[in-house]
Amino acid sequence: MTAESTERLVVIGGDAAGMSAASQARRLRGAGELEIVAFERGHFTSYSACGIPYWVGGDVEERDRLIARTPEEHRARGIDLRLRTEVTEIDVAAGRVRARDVDSGTESWTPYDKLVIATGARPVRPDLPGVDAPGVHGVQTLDDGQALLDSLARARGRRAVVVGAGYIGVEMAEALIRRGYEVTVVNRGAEPMSTLDADMGRLVREAMEGLGVTMVGEAEITKVLTGRDGRVRAVATEDAEYPADVVVLGIGVRPETALARAAGLPLGSHGGLLTDRAMRVRGHENIWAGGDCVEVLDLVSGQQRHIALGTHANKHGQVIGTNVGGGYATFPGVVGTAVSKVCDLEIARTGLREKDARRVGLQFEAVTIESTSRAGYYPGASPMTVKMLAERRTGRLLGVQIVGREGAAKRVDIAAVALTAGLTVEQMTALDLGYAPPFSPVWDPVLVAARKAAAKVREPWDQAAG
Repeated sequence: MTAESTERLVVIGGDAAGMSAASQARRLRGAGELEIVAFERGHFTSYSACGIPYWVGGDVEERDRLIARTPEEHRARGIDLRLRTEVTEIDVAAGRVRARDVDSGTESWTPYDKLVIATGARPVRPDLPGVDAPGVHGVQTLDDGQALLDSLARARGRRAVVVGAGYIGVEMAEALIRRGYEVTVVNRGAEPMSTLDADMGRLVREAMEGLGVTMVGEAEITKVLTGRDGRVRAVATEDAEYPADVVVLGIGVRPETALARAAGLPLGSHGGLLTDRAMRVRGHENIWAGGDCVEVLDLVSGQQRHIALGTHANKHGQVIGTNVGGGYATFPGVVGTAVSKVCDLEIARTGLREKDARRVGLQFEAVTIESTSRAGYYPGASPMTVKMLAERRTGRLLGVQIVGREGAAKRVDIAAVALTAGLTVEQMTALDLGYAPPFSPVWDPVLVAARKAAAKVREPWDQAAG
């Protein structure tokens, strides 16, 4: 211990997982029992990165509305929070971390009895000519969001290129449209939202094109072109150039685990830290990790995955803080639930896509149904497409994707619960869901898909052909 009766907890990373862990540990153990030191290299703590596209687009008027708890609030709770301080080395053998003041460059060592690694994820930034030019932005932190807004204010024209069409790319395309920009999305895949199967991604593309977004599929940028002032002026693919006064990179994220790798901590195939169910780093009694820098168990496939979501990060932090604080908690895993939107089009998925099921060797049936968000005769009823995957023979639910208007996305929660419980599609058809004409048809769209899937998995099938 660092003192006769006081342990020191060091937290690397001041956002969802890190500060949730610190706060929960503080609730369970007072300052006389546990000293908490938290390092954050940015200017902000405990904020919603998921809300940045809505701040950029103007739905959220003020940056500070995305901040759940300020540094001052954390300090008032007895957490020694050090902003603009980057941890540059973890010395596992000696139980200490080296930290550098970002502004002054001063370095110092801080010993720990317990360590929490919550370094998050970093945006994928391809190694291409011009990619670091002014006007090219990743969007991961509040600092990134502010830099993008400042860049939009300086831009001479109103043309934007978004590279990548995942969650961030789709949401940023909408945000830029709302700001009056002419938006082109350049995407490696044929359809946006690779977290969906291509037939469902097509619905998203059609909606984006309906907003006026130019969609360029099956294309990769090869370089960023700059003007005489050094700022971005266009992006180039093998076949074309697309003028741009600002470029947003929405290619995805990778676990930020360079520190952990250098310290010899165990990483998985996706580059994330490996932990046990208590979120303790495997093989290290006094080191925990959580948030976007870890890999988690997929309860459907049984394999490790990297999923960067604030919902998981906050849960990880609660589990870690409970365990550090002397209690006991576990994180069992995920089913891969996520929702997004493009204006009024809602997008949701949970469980496995077709290619996920094939990759882990599952035999399955896929069904797609068209329904409405409310009783067809009730005003405001809008179309909804539901795709469902079920395992052959057993009928076990494997995954659900939903694209539709108002009321579509949150229906995926029904499927998320069913996946977690290991229900079959036959069992799902008997679920006692709420019904009234303003909220649902008499058969909810998810149950309509379950009925069709249940009938499909009962059909004879040729194993050799299937």
